[in-house]
Amino acid sequence: MSATKKTAAFMILVLFTFSTPGCLEDLADEVEMYQGETSTVTMEIVHGESAANATVTYTIEIELYHDAAPNHADNFRKHAQQGNYDNATFHRIMDDFMIQGGDFENNDGTGGYAYQWYGYCDGEAMSQAADCSGETLYTLPDEANNNLTHLPCMLSMAKTSQPNTGGSQFFIMPDDITQHDWLDGVHTVFGKVVSGCEHVTTLSEVETGQYDRPVMPVIIVSATVSE
Repeated sequence: MSATKKTAAFMILVLFTFSTPGCLEDLADEVEMYQGETSTVTMEIVHGESAANATVTYTIEIELYHDAAPNHADNFRKHAQQGNYDNATFHRIMDDFMIQGGDFENNDGTGGYAYQWYGYCDGEAMSQAADCSGETLYTLPDEANNNLTHLPCMLSMAKTSQPNTGGSQFFIMPDDITQHDWLDGVHTVFGKVVSGCEHVTTLSEVETGQYDRPVMPVIIVSATVSE
């Protein structure tokens, strides 16, 4: 991949969040961190205007690495448990690169935030959640130097160009790439598709339009958590 294409691809992953604080239930310190080394999230995904009129359902199984990226894995697991990923879309898709989704607020790449307080507010470390002006500004501390790299079928966190700004958006690499090594140490890899990665590759090849948005929506119908 050329340097120009690498730069363009990297910029695609940037998550620009323009949402403002809302009157949400305070999630800070409400739930303890998941203590297992791994857990699993199974996603049912369709390519169609809605789940009702889609002709094909794709199932992928993701293993989360809580031991390597505890905050990111815990956050993803809890978003799934809460149902935040249900009916969210993969809003940005690039062939030979990745599929990106998880903006449960706006479904266009401008929304999403960490499930609970992980010590960061809009990328800034703070001692307590009360110092942050709103739950929609909760972000994650980077855990990118965990020896996990952007290989085929890996799950990684989208964020802005600033450190510690991951929230709910994520991206998955298809199985027909080699390695996106320019992302290693920058974006946090925290899981892997252990079943159904061929479906990620199929979805990475759907027709897209402006801003790499699928012409026909790619929808996460459900995300189910297990140990």
